[in-house]
Amino acid sequence: MNILEGESLFNDATALVTYKIAVAAAVGESVSAAEGVGDFFVEALGGIGIGLAVAVVIGEVRRHISDINTELTISLFTAYGAFVPASELGVSGVLAVVSCGVYLGFRAPQIATIEARMLALPLWSIISFLLNATLFILIGLQLPTIVDGLSGMSGWEAIGYAAVVCVTVIGMRYVWNLFITAAIRTLDRRPSQRARRATWQTRVVGGWAGMRGAVSLAAALALPLTTDAGDPLPGRDLILFITFALILVTVVGQGLTLPWLIRRLGVLDDGAEEEGEEVRARLVIARAALDRLDELEAEHWTNADPIDRARRLFQFRQRRFKIRAGALDDEDGLEDRSQRFQRMMHDIYTAQREALVRLRDDRTISSDVMRRLEREVDLEESRLDS
Repeated sequence: MNILEGESLFNDATALVTYKIAVAAAVGESVSAAEGVGDFFVEALGGIGIGLAVAVVIGEVRRHISDINTELTISLFTAYGAFVPASELGVSGVLAVVSCGVYLGFRAPQIATIEARMLALPLWSIISFLLNATLFILIGLQLPTIVDGLSGMSGWEAIGYAAVVCVTVIGMRYVWNLFITAAIRTLDRRPSQRARRATWQTRVVGGWAGMRGAVSLAAALALPLTTDAGDPLPGRDLILFITFALILVTVVGQGLTLPWLIRRLGVLDDGAEEEGEEVRARLVIARAALDRLDELEAEHWTNADPIDRARRLFQFRQRRFKIRAGALDDEDGLEDRSQRFQRMMHDIYTAQREALVRLRDDRTISSDVMRRLEREVDLEESRLDS
């Protein structure tokens, strides 16, 4: 997942820098090989630099803001804050956005309020969904015009070009995966590297997961209509048709067959690694809470009763997660009792929500009060599994 998600950021972004240079050559600008390579590195490094600079400024601003709406508004316009200055300076606005987003995402726990973090995830999820849906609607609306633009070419010829491109794109992904794996294994023989080696089944799945979608579509739709001389850009409709075909083959074809391929090759994640990381992290934060309680015990504004209650809570959690990690034996059935307690609390929280709805329906409380209290109940229930 790290490899695939990394691709969707930096590989796409650097590819768009190359695309920009190729478009400049296609419309009639003079671009030499050396100049093209130089422009690539200037645009890429310049975009990353501007993105990081903007991210540092925005991060400092957000650290001093507590209003949720203002935070979310800044979050929404951050991409433009990175893209516009980079684009005006002639470097990669896409890489500026990527580097800015990665930096702010990494620093989110320090610069964003709790409420902003809770609201930002669903907000960005729906925005991403709507943007992707809009792009596919656009290509659907343009498809008849694209097909009409292929009037000088037979349908089978266009389909043949699309098939060649699809086979090349999918095939080169596998060629690269096999080549780079062989190169790394030849050059790096360290035990730590050998321990991280993936199986051939995992590499096959990773190769088949190279689906093309929104970025390819946006790049194709952004092709200029004319060259610098004012003539129609040669092959624009064919490129749009091939892009549509590639998206159809990879998203629909590869996407629908990917689950079957995963099952067929036995590439399954039992969740053990992530669960182990989670248990270790919960042990660390329970220990941090107990250590802080020891420090707070000496403060004049604390007293014994709340300190004792909090200490028993975190000691219980610490013991429970040690049992999960296998560091302690569950001699008194603590894990089973914890599961029974959680089941009971789920029923209690359901009863509380039903009572709130009845109060709203009886006009005893307003919808605003109901939603506010319902959110508190939801937050309490979401912490049960911890």
